[in-house]
Amino acid sequence: MSADRTPPSRNRRARSLRTTLAISFAAVAAGVTALVGFLSYDAAARLVRVDQQAVFDEVVHGLRGQVRQQTFTPHDFTSGDPDHDGPRDDLSRPAGTDVQVLGPRGVLVDRGNPRLPVDAAARRVAGERAAGTVSEDDDVEIDDDAYRMATVALGDGRGAVQVAQEFSDTEDLLRELQKRTVLLAGAVVITAGLVGWWLARRVTSRLVRLAETAEVVASTGRLDVAVPVAGGDEVGSLGRSFDRMLGRLARSVEDQRRLVQDAGHELRTPLTSLRTNISLLRRIDELPPAAREELVADLAQESRELTDLVNELVDLAAGKGDDEPVVEVALADTAEDVAAPARRRTGRTVTVRSEGDTTIAGRPAQLQRALTNLVENAAKFDADGTAPIEIVVSRVSGGVRVEVLDRGPGFDEGDKGDTDRVFDRFYRAPAARSLPGSGLGLSIVREVAAGHDGVPFAARRAGGGAVIGFTVKGAARTAGHGA
Repeated sequence: MSADRTPPSRNRRARSLRTTLAISFAAVAAGVTALVGFLSYDAAARLVRVDQQAVFDEVVHGLRGQVRQQTFTPHDFTSGDPDHDGPRDDLSRPAGTDVQVLGPRGVLVDRGNPRLPVDAAARRVAGERAAGTVSEDDDVEIDDDAYRMATVALGDGRGAVQVAQEFSDTEDLLRELQKRTVLLAGAVVITAGLVGWWLARRVTSRLVRLAETAEVVASTGRLDVAVPVAGGDEVGSLGRSFDRMLGRLARSVEDQRRLVQDAGHELRTPLTSLRTNISLLRRIDELPPAAREELVADLAQESRELTDLVNELVDLAAGKGDDEPVVEVALADTAEDVAAPARRRTGRTVTVRSEGDTTIAGRPAQLQRALTNLVENAAKFDADGTAPIEIVVSRVSGGVRVEVLDRGPGFDEGDKGDTDRVFDRFYRAPAARSLPGSGLGLSIVREVAAGHDGVPFAARRAGGGAVIGFTVKGAARTAGHGA
């Protein structure tokens, strides 16, 4: 039942990510739209208000200039001019201003449309002796509309001219602009949210497929499932990395399976021999002394072979020993370290020859084990030989070459099968199947060489024998390891 509950949980996570991205898109769009809308509205409102104020100020300034330069009576500004070219028309034409004319002591001579209020300040200006005296009021309410108004004296107490400009229409226009800006911002936010949801769905749909693939791998253990790797972005790169990881895991599992199968096959032979000899132990009293000695020697040899086989299997199953630090290793010195105990164990002459700088970045224990396996392999195949076993370490282009030369049976001329397969796990050449050993020594050499960016090689030796070795360039340093 847990498997049935997993997909809804996964979908909830996917929906949460989509919602988060959509809200993020909408929030960014809202912030940007609000900022741009506010700045645009503020700039437009400022320009409109300043422009309207400038026009009104220009009308008032022009009227003051006229009355100062010429003598006007209230009747000069009345609305009865049939030609519409009088001073009143000059006032109302440019700004659509309302004009009202006052006589002496503020008596209404010609009312405006609408009628403008005549207060004490207006009556005072109408009685002024100096022409062009002005009284301004920027907040006059007429019939629920807002006006700015100015009263300009005609001089010598003849009266005054009132001009007014309605700015409530302008404010209504700006409020309408504000409303439309808000509506537009809302549309932009909704559109951004929908686009964000669409983009998030495109992105998360591939993530959901990757998650489903991971769930299949986790629940079934299968590593051969198809991984969605579409796209050239980070999600596509994640899919490709996941696919490579599954491929690597599949190869690793296959290697482990093959190792277990091969190990089981190889372990049967010494175990069967051990069981046979152990059954003979029950009748050891019936055996002659020579047969007893032979039986004990066989048991000792088989137990050693079984121990060596188990140790080598453990080394292979543990991988390449990447936990060993990478340091500077002089392979010529390593060869000397291997040659000394080999001389004692085999009683053979083991020579070492080096050419050039043989230092690489490597894992010393692994390299020593590989070289030891090569020397032991040479001694095993040339057990009755008297010629020295030679170790040659030389600098070659891009790395170091290690060779172990013997005068054993070597490889059949013209048959590359042995040289190609000699490094395979548990492979035993026909000539070696009667000799002790597990068939794992040279496969360990191959693993060590591969771990140091190198390759093993095997060939016939001129004059008889074999040349087996490897070339290495150096192991990659890992974090926290190395000199």
